[in-house]
Amino acid sequence: MLTLTSIELNTWIAALLWPLSRILGLVAAAPLFGNAALPISVKVSLGMLLAMIIAPTVPALPATDPLSMAGLLILTQEMLVGLTMGFSIRIVFAAIEMAGEISSLTMGLGFASFFDPQTKGRSSAISQFLTMLATLMFLTVNGHLVLLAALAESFVSLPISASPIHSGGFQQLAAWGGEIFRSGVQISLPIVAALLLTNVALGILTRAAPQLNIFGIGFPVTLGVGLLVLAMVLPYLATPFQNMFLRGIETARLLPRGFAERDRPPPPPAKPLRPAPPASPVTPLTPP
Repeated sequence: MLTLTSIELNTWIAALLWPLSRILGLVAAAPLFGNAALPISVKVSLGMLLAMIIAPTVPALPATDPLSMAGLLILTQEMLVGLTMGFSIRIVFAAIEMAGEISSLTMGLGFASFFDPQTKGRSSAISQFLTMLATLMFLTVNGHLVLLAALAESFVSLPISASPIHSGGFQQLAAWGGEIFRSGVQISLPIVAALLLTNVALGILTRAAPQLNIFGIGFPVTLGVGLLVLAMVLPYLATPFQNMFLRGIETARLLPRGFAERDRPPPPPAKPLRPAPPASPVTPLTPP
């Protein structure tokens, strides 16, 4: 007859529950996995499947009751780690969305906004177009698989432990947040520069011919130039998008190490430098 003790049952529950919390945190925050169009049952089922695959490879777990206060703190801690890893990839897509917003406002398409189910807000047409393009490219380069590999690796770089996590991971995430503005401006820079020259040309034309109705021709011209430049730039967006994906996944891989910085052993003390031996006198060369 098979008998189970409470200790064995708690161990089995913790072995599945704690990795599941980190996995569900990433699934909830990461783009593509956390899309609002996916039902919650699908997300939970995916998290359970990944937890059953990753759980046997997780290092030794702390001997803590999962229903105790310490167990709940570990559960919350693992959820935060997964959320930060998924949010680091979400920052990449936010930068692309910002590039679309800047381009739309410069082209005069600020009024052409639609409801975005991902952010629960309004986004411009160019922003949604670039986001869909980035999502397809993310799938094409197998970024979702690399992200799951980084998630499995995080259980080795940051094992499940009862000790509190270090704040270095949050500092890295805050520093990575500046990528939204830097990359967003860089991606939209060709369109902004072209439209700046177009507006300067329209201003000179208005100055030369005051009777010209600038409001009647300005909007179609800026809109046409913006769409033309966007069509010319599209073939060259693959490289910056891939670089952003790689940097985002690398940041997600390094975040657990930042959280585990406290647990690292201190570096060994540096050895004192030995004084250099005195140089021997140099004898000048004499001609033969």
